[in-house]
Amino acid sequence: MDINFPLILLLLVVVTGVIWLFDALFLARGRKAATAKGQPVQEPVVVEYAKSFFPVLAIVFVLRSFVVEPFQIPSASMDPTLEVGDFILVNKYAYGLRLPVSRTKVVDIGEPKRGDVMVFFPPHMNETYYIKRVVGLPGDEIRVENNQLYVNGEAVPQEFIRFDTQDPGRELMWETLDGHRHLAAKQQNPGPYGNIRTVTVPEGYYFMMGDNRDNSLDSRKWGFVPEKDIVGKAFAIWMHWEKLLSLPSFSRVGGID
Repeated sequence: MDINFPLILLLLVVVTGVIWLFDALFLARGRKAATAKGQPVQEPVVVEYAKSFFPVLAIVFVLRSFVVEPFQIPSASMDPTLEVGDFILVNKYAYGLRLPVSRTKVVDIGEPKRGDVMVFFPPHMNETYYIKRVVGLPGDEIRVENNQLYVNGEAVPQEFIRFDTQDPGRELMWETLDGHRHLAAKQQNPGPYGNIRTVTVPEGYYFMMGDNRDNSLDSRKWGFVPEKDIVGKAFAIWMHWEKLLSLPSFSRVGGID
């Protein structure tokens, strides 16, 4: 079962804040009065903890909800752009400020562009974070045939780099989407799974695909992503740590193309 961390964090902020406020309005006066009479009263432990944790929790809540949020890449669907174990940063305001938990947009700042790497909640698992690349905007016509992506009838340029040394049947390539050049991968002999007939992206929705084209559960399988389920734009890798017992690496630190 997925843990709703934003909701838990919000509840912790509310609970510690209420305890601190209640103490300041009602309990602290009694302790001061007793101390003035030479009968010092110790501050309750729960109040002490609330006063210590509330500022920290509140700062984390604001930063995580409206500025930047860290994520770890759990699968190979975005390989070779993002590898399993990459720790990334996601810009939470690039596509507008949203209220935590409810996902309601309150300030409209920008819109996703083709080629953006985006974190979102997919329609089939709407409480689970997914990360894919935006390939289709509202109104676009999308088709995939033999691992060739077509946008509005035009083939997206692909440039072969080399065969994967770990998987000789997989081709590494450059793909250029609206002038945005990024790494992608495909099998030399792709199966029928990734092919889709022409679909039109509805207004207010986006078509998402993983860069690892034959190993990505994406819009080809579960459909379009609604605007209301956008989380933010992935913009940087800050650490790589694949296994708990291994040492973290900073060799992959940098921006995300």
